[in-house]
Amino acid sequence: MPLRIDTFSNQVGGFAFFKAIGHPLTAESLTALLRRIASRGPVAIYDPLGHLGTLAELYDLSGLSVESIYVQAIERLNETVLGQHLRPITDISESGARTLLIVGFDTGRLADHIRHLLPAGMDLASLDDARLPDALLTNTRRYLDPLNFATNHALLRDSGGRHTRLVTANYWSGYGAGPIRLWCRQFDQLGKPLGTWEQTLDQDTSGVVIDSRDVRERLGLGDFTGTLFIHAIGARGHDVVKYAVDTYGDDPDELSCTHDANAWPADLYAGLPAPKPGERVTLWLQNAHPTPVPAGGIGLNLMGRSDVRKLSDPIPGFGCYALNTATLFPGSRWPAQFEVRAGKHVVRPRYEIISGNGRNRIAHVNVERVDLEPDPKIAEATAHMGRGFILPAPMLPVDRYRSFALPTPMSTGQLKLPVQLVLHDSEGQEIAQHTFGMLDRSDSVVVEAEEVLGGITPDGGYGHMELLYDFDVEGASAEPDGWLHGLFRYEDRDTGHAADTSFGAHLFNGIMTFKGEPQSYGGPPPGLSTRLFLRVGQAMAGGEIDTMCHLIYPASTEWHATSRTELVLTGSDGVPIATTRIEIPRGGSRFWRVSEMFDANDVAKVGRGGYVLIRDTTCRLFGYHGLIRDGHAFSLDHMFGF
Repeated sequence: MPLRIDTFSNQVGGFAFFKAIGHPLTAESLTALLRRIASRGPVAIYDPLGHLGTLAELYDLSGLSVESIYVQAIERLNETVLGQHLRPITDISESGARTLLIVGFDTGRLADHIRHLLPAGMDLASLDDARLPDALLTNTRRYLDPLNFATNHALLRDSGGRHTRLVTANYWSGYGAGPIRLWCRQFDQLGKPLGTWEQTLDQDTSGVVIDSRDVRERLGLGDFTGTLFIHAIGARGHDVVKYAVDTYGDDPDELSCTHDANAWPADLYAGLPAPKPGERVTLWLQNAHPTPVPAGGIGLNLMGRSDVRKLSDPIPGFGCYALNTATLFPGSRWPAQFEVRAGKHVVRPRYEIISGNGRNRIAHVNVERVDLEPDPKIAEATAHMGRGFILPAPMLPVDRYRSFALPTPMSTGQLKLPVQLVLHDSEGQEIAQHTFGMLDRSDSVVVEAEEVLGGITPDGGYGHMELLYDFDVEGASAEPDGWLHGLFRYEDRDTGHAADTSFGAHLFNGIMTFKGEPQSYGGPPPGLSTRLFLRVGQAMAGGEIDTMCHLIYPASTEWHATSRTELVLTGSDGVPIATTRIEIPRGGSRFWRVSEMFDANDVAKVGRGGYVLIRDTTCRLFGYHGLIRDGHAFSLDHMFGF
């Protein structure tokens, strides 16, 4: 069964309560608190804030002998929770319970309001008895401040010469944060804690690296795989830990990367590809909560099909599970794609593809929205939105790479999808297009850029692809919902190495706004500037490595003819080392390497956590980052900004 908890809303953002009671330290304290309360005898529960349902989903309350449940809001008196009809708190004087548990944090005033109503001898307890120490809080005055729970999960593995490396920057300092500490706990696959540590980040926008090799040495571990829980203390501006994670090996042919886990578990995820013949696709499921995922709690179905096949094994609290998709759907083949029925149990999963040539790559699925319906106003707004919603992705140099595009339904309301693929050269000229027509939800159609080009060689040898709504298709105006997504796949013709990346469409570079678009990282829309993080691959096993980037200047409407983009090579301490300026034509792109843009001596100075800050105050760019070992392997995924 899906968890009946609130994790995220596109209207209000993330919810802090489930994070607060699901923090690993709180889980230990809260479990002990519930055990103590149960040992005292019958319990009455006071739920003035409506949190009891979430608590009951994430913790086993069956050990409590619950006498009655009380509420403050009169309109809730017709509800039933834990099989009991809710009662008014004014009836508490009739209770024979030994303890009253207040389900909430910062409950001092709530307790004072009812203390005179309690029968003699009744003890008071609340979730405050299990709160984190003040030393782990950003705002000690308001416990459920989202910044108190700037957390995320990462999948770390160090085994058989294969390593993982989480990279990010102290972007909180750019929002006025003081000293930042990361509280980290590494779990194994069964959810057992392997060790806990803290690290203090340098001031400025310093680089951050957490490498599985270092974790292994720090904690005295052998081979391990599991979830790393990260809690940023002192955060400002963002209540989530954004990062990229590299998978690399002692073997130079081992190289891949993917995005962060998304800190808010969702009901559904989509964009999980089926394997090609000879491939294995493994879905890594990371339980985000202290309570186990029950057997049958997670399932897969082919997109648009009703046959849901359930995972028969449970997943321990904070554990992770490697699901071979072929165990549930042995006959499904690329370009078929799966929908993940996750039930809010897991953070955004990664998938790993092991190909027939022995090469590995890792990527992520995306959150599937459950709150959207088709919106005819999108078609009506095209008079002001120009090209409208654009999903840009690289068309890598055609003489070396094959580039593929696969539209992926990413909303439960997407039953029909009118979509087209438009190809641009590096200078922004539209050179070819392909219409998918009106796709059904169950359709899974992949197109290779080379086929669309039909022998055309793009100016510069590369360019970019754009997925757009196709309003020339009959009935198209009734179908779009503004949540157009796609999966893009790249294959190296020489080595056979590959990479997957996926993302969603946005409005880009227009002064008119539509339902929060164009998005902005700081402040209200429109988002008309760029601040992207490009990590530099340093101190990694496997031999010489370079960093590559594909920057795209998508434009929904007429905007500046060229970008004015600064590439700021930044040391691990957050101090700029060198700056290079480039211009990208509107509708065009630039594919480049760090070694081409900066002097080798400057690159050598960046240190292990160095990065390039991509800054533009004239337009919003969209970027993809990767690492490359020529003749061996490369990685690619979309970038993140702050």
